[in-house]
Amino acid sequence: MGALLEEGRQRLLGKTDQPSQEAQILLSHSSGLTHAQIIANPDHSLSEKSTADFTGLIDRRVNGEPIAYLCGAREFWSLKLTVSKDVLIPRPETELLVERTLIRMALWESPVVADLGTGSGAVALALAKESPPTRIIATDRSDDALGIARQNSQQLGINNVEFYCGRWFDALGPKLKSRINIIASNPPYVMEGDPHLLQGDLPWEPRQALISGRDGLAAFGTIISEAPRWLTPSGWLLLEHGPAQQDHVRVLMEEAGFLEITGHSDLAGLPRVTEGQLPPPCG
Repeated sequence: MGALLEEGRQRLLGKTDQPSQEAQILLSHSSGLTHAQIIANPDHSLSEKSTADFTGLIDRRVNGEPIAYLCGAREFWSLKLTVSKDVLIPRPETELLVERTLIRMALWESPVVADLGTGSGAVALALAKESPPTRIIATDRSDDALGIARQNSQQLGINNVEFYCGRWFDALGPKLKSRINIIASNPPYVMEGDPHLLQGDLPWEPRQALISGRDGLAAFGTIISEAPRWLTPSGWLLLEHGPAQQDHVRVLMEEAGFLEITGHSDLAGLPRVTEGQLPPPCG
């Protein structure tokens, strides 16, 4: 097994920044052994099937396929989420959106929270885990993505998330009997033709979950302009965006009547989340 692991590591050299770690992850996934078992038993012989599975995974990783898709899972907010090519791979920087939303949720005793464009369900399920009494509504225009999100909800035993299919607020329609206190969204925000689309994991991820028009701002325009119709007075809108988009998002929020507009940076110091509040009730 040790020789097989080293062969995998050698093949990944120059293809990834972490060849040793990724070779171990793929060997663990194909063999069912833990990382500790792999390290402690280098002379252990694998079955022909496990060996073939590992070699096939290394082949696919050499061709650029993301580790998360190869293993079918990614951890987010300490939740092990199933992922597929139908959903974006959850990323650590999106945990900032969860953190800020939880802070705003604390302002209500029983808030209604919507996660627009939920994908794998990462944000909605993280919020639901931290606040089981809260009603969480998760939407996505992709039936396949919602299938993954529902699967994650069932696997994690999280029962306070409702899933609806449709584009942004169109998914809610008559299903929503009251207004929403908080809207959180990590929408597509990459511009068409952006060279980053050819780098890293992005070439493998669903285009409709990445690209938002020629300038990357189309989804923001729709969500921000329509949000006041769905939010309660004093309701909050929180959006994840690209590092260079904070000023654009702020302007759109100002034009839509939001107040208390504040930007927040991720752990790398990059502008990542902007939030704003609707005015309180008149009188």
